Amino acid sequence: MNSASLQSQPAKPLAGWRVLVPRGGPWGDGVAATLRAQGATPVIAPLINFAPSTDEATLEQALADLAAGVFDWLTVTSATTVDVLYAYRAQIPAETKVAAVGETTSAALTAVGYKVDLVPDDDNSAAGMADQLIGLETEPRDVLTLRSEIAKPVLTERLSAAGHRVRSVVAYRTVGVPVTEKIAEDVRSGRINAILVTSGSVAEQVREQFPDIPPATVLAAIGPRTAEDARRLGLPVNVVASEQTVAALIRAVSELALPHSTDETVP
Repeated sequence: MNSASLQSQPAKPLAGWRVLVPRGGPWGDGVAATLRAQGATPVIAPLINFAPSTDEATLEQALADLAAGVFDWLTVTSATTVDVLYAYRAQIPAETKVAAVGETTSAALTAVGYKVDLVPDDDNSAAGMADQLIGLETEPRDVLTLRSEIAKPVLTERLSAAGHRVRSVVAYRTVGVPVTEKIAEDVRSGRINAILVTSGSVAEQVREQFPDIPPATVLAAIGPRTAEDARRLGLPVNVVASEQTVAALIRAVSELALPHSTDETVP
């Protein structure tokens, strides 16, 4: 390979790749734009969505209190929670601080116009967020934690144990979204070169909806915890982002060679 061809490669490291983006909305659009900038063809195929909480009255009251300035902090532990806030047109007062569990959630918040005051420096988890908040706030504060129906109450328990007044409210139930037969066939045939696995819930849907993923297809996990969840389900994770961010996830994929088409025969 000559030097000219070597120099031409880095500009579009994902040229030729077809990458499945497992969530839609502003987040999915942003990921798709990043992929296109690197030469890939994004395929937005939402695998999960949120269903309303079974106790909407409690959620609506919590959001009304949020808008009224009752809380010092709002904690957001997933991009899906951002979808709920946006769907309810939730108002967050300027004096209420917002903590996002990681860069993905932070990006989802800013994409729909919400501010972010805190992202954990090291541990992008509910425990990491709790520890950092406890370090920042030495006096008792009023905190609203919005969570999924199946989430463990780690954040609530740690903050409460530290003396903070926490209202934990179920914001949504995560439900699977069936993909079209075309998408299913594109995965089955190997036409999709990589699948982004951005949460344990996404991993569950990948396992359920794509039972026959070709060995050459790259499964890319957004961080160690998601990778662990995916492997526990039996998914052969090929690459794990060094940081829990979309940029790191896409960068990790871009460092791989484009998988061979399954139409090619291997001797």
